[in-house]
Amino acid sequence: MANPVVLLAVGVLAGAGVGALVTATVVDHGAMSKAYMGGDVAHDHSAHDHGDEHSGHKHQMIEAESPSPTLELVLHPDGPQSRNLELVTTNFTFDPERVNGDHVPGFGHAHVYVNNVKQPRAYAPWVQLSALPKGTHEIRVTLNANDHSYLAVNGTKIEATATLTIE
Repeated sequence: MANPVVLLAVGVLAGAGVGALVTATVVDHGAMSKAYMGGDVAHDHSAHDHGDEHSGHKHQMIEAESPSPTLELVLHPDGPQSRNLELVTTNFTFDPERVNGDHVPGFGHAHVYVNNVKQPRAYAPWVQLSALPKGTHEIRVTLNANDHSYLAVNGTKIEATATLTIE
């Protein structure tokens, strides 16, 4: 009778080989890596409901506690049609672990808009804006609580804007 360990090894190798062959012929790895791994894919978020004021869903405003957070935008070159957007904040901590949770004063994330089209949320102070078409673009960022409410001071959203021209 054949050695059971040898038969097991042959079976595992054969199964892995068939699985790799099917994966290589059926799955579009280029699309998967770009779409699911954060690749450089242009994606129009205007058709999605990201819960912003342009989708018809209005978020509440929460008055920020003292000391109030501040926000400033700084654009850094990153190729002819891309920029790295730095979100300079004070009295604010990016808190990706608690997104969609309860409001915690001084913690949250940012909502980024390019020409009033919402981009993926910012859970850190750096965001890459890539493959921007030629022309002038308005970049707007709001600071948001973990529950996505806009943080505000005296009833005014904490937000900053910058204008960017791609030639």
